[in-house]
Amino acid sequence: MKCRAGCGACCIAPSISSPIPGMPAGKPANTRCVQLDENNLCKIFGKPERPIVCGQFTAQEYVCGDSREQALLLLAQLEIDSAPE
Repeated sequence: MKCRAGCGACCIAPSISSPIPGMPAGKPANTRCVQLDENNLCKIFGKPERPIVCGQFTAQEYVCGDSREQALLLLAQLEIDSAPE
């Protein structure tokens, strides 16, 4: 599966604990990454300052679903499911 251009769900729904330029403490879940532009494209894609975790993410049907809206819901649910109890 390929990423949907302009989706950006993976840059909004999950938390990222790694430092991101402009977000030195990472980002909480359901927070738009500061590196996500107005077209929902990563401004640091392919650059060394992009967090490794972001580069390792691959679009998969079980996290991306059939639409951007579904991806936001699926990723948010994964975040909840992986939270420590």
